[in-house]
Amino acid sequence: MRIAKVYRDGVFAGILSEESRKSYVFKYDETYLSDVNQAPISLTLPKTKQEYRSDYLFPFFFNMLSEGVNRKLQSRQLKIDEKDHFGLLLATANYDTIGAVTIKPIKEK
Repeated sequence: MRIAKVYRDGVFAGILSEESRKSYVFKYDETYLSDVNQAPISLTLPKTKQEYRSDYLFPFFFNMLSEGVNRKLQSRQLKIDEKDHFGLLLATANYDTIGAVTIKPIKEK
């Protein structure tokens, strides 16, 4: 299982995990959830106590990835399979993303 912290405008918003290549989970952090001044990370993932589950990487996160030649270049340089969407997200969405959301991998022990 691979896990990452999700931040919105530098504020910890929740945990995104890949249980398998066909099982993804996103859950908001309780503190972020209870803060009425914090917006949801996306319109497709409104703030709720329930965890979100999906058979594929959530479209919001998938759309943070590069496409075409840039993805091929990143895959080759980072030595990550081009079809490993979660791996690419962990490697490339740490900083300097187009939107307010960043992804920070949690190292497994």
